[in-house]
Amino acid sequence: MKKKYRIMTNKKPAIELYVAGSFLARLRGLLGTQTLAAHTGLLLTDCHAIHMFFMRYALDIVYVDADFRIVKIVADLRPWHISGCCKARHVIELPAGTVETLDWKLHSNLKLNK
Repeated sequence: MKKKYRIMTNKKPAIELYVAGSFLARLRGLLGTQTLAAHTGLLLTDCHAIHMFFMRYALDIVYVDADFRIVKIVADLRPWHISGCCKARHVIELPAGTVETLDWKLHSNLKLNK
């Protein structure tokens, strides 16, 4: 996966997002990784549900609409669980604890830069 976007936050540093845009890239997601580095995340485009099957660590999951407004947050989703949101257009996966650290809230708009 190639680094594609950066989410600018009021807290430094920004979040670097890698993009999984194809069906196979979204299906694979972060499988096989040992950890997700701090200040990084995975953007699953055109996606409204995720699975944590075979994962080794928990994640914070942020569901956003087409305008990157947060429509649902699932903090600390553990391996072997699933989650979804019908209102979501995209999903952002982050290291567990990131959403709390950044103080992201429902209905907040995320600012993405290329």
